[in-house]
Amino acid sequence: MFVNAVEQASKYTRPIFTIARRYGRAEVIPGSATIFFVNEEGWAVTTKQVARMIVDAGNIEKKYAEFRKKRNEIPAGYNFEEQLKALETLNKYSDDKICQLKVNFVDCVDRISGVECKVHPKYDVALVHFSGYERIGYSGYATFAASSEAVKPGKFLCRLGYPFPEFRNFKYDAEKDDIVWTAEKLRSPRFPAEGMVTRLIGEQDGEIIGIELSTPGYKGASGGPLFDQRGLVYGMQTGVSPINLGQCVHMDIIKGMLNKEGVKYYEDQYGAKNFGDQSFISMGAPSGTGNGGKMS
Repeated sequence: MFVNAVEQASKYTRPIFTIARRYGRAEVIPGSATIFFVNEEGWAVTTKQVARMIVDAGNIEKKYAEFRKKRNEIPAGYNFEEQLKALETLNKYSDDKICQLKVNFVDCVDRISGVECKVHPKYDVALVHFSGYERIGYSGYATFAASSEAVKPGKFLCRLGYPFPEFRNFKYDAEKDDIVWTAEKLRSPRFPAEGMVTRLIGEQDGEIIGIELSTPGYKGASGGPLFDQRGLVYGMQTGVSPINLGQCVHMDIIKGMLNKEGVKYYEDQYGAKNFGDQSFISMGAPSGTGNGGKMS
């Protein structure tokens, strides 16, 4: 039912792989998240949590690099441990504290000089913009349905993401006290998950903001597209409800944010009658990019 649609979505849906480490430990913790691209200009959609993780990674790495430099400057002697303890306290480092977090944007663009993240002021949506690249690593982009009228209880939709961090191309370098990516090829499977629409989630004023599915989503797949058998996008996976049902943000919320930020996106021009026929909606020039992980 969704074979062709999954292949189509795979062209513009990408994993974000992460590695993390707790202070004082050598164990490297792998993680994953998902984004999907909406145009050929390096703009992608994901959740707020993913966007904040991207920004936090840079800050966490910078802080630990500074800590490591100051630690190495402590002179050897009888009070080394005392000075180290004071430095740890100052930086709030303990055994359960994440001291390193590194992000790998798999097959997104060939190189990155900056990543800008914009978060929705109210809903679980964020935009990510890559800058400084020469070539994009994805092909195609999401095509949103022109109308959400077809999304009703009983309709089957599919999500695509990368919930299982099975890659192992990382290690802890004890000599440098650093976690690093290795040259091995990244491996982690994409994972489609279908579900029946159980209800539309709305605000008190009647605005539809979300879509609930009969099957739960997976954490690492949050940020992936929600689409029908023709591949038209109706929303984005965001999480799991308290009663273990899948939750997705409605495409109207995503489109609204794209419009507000002046980001070009593509929409089915024949009301979902002919999959593959697209027209683009251009709402002005894309906004500027920042250096590093910038949040706005």
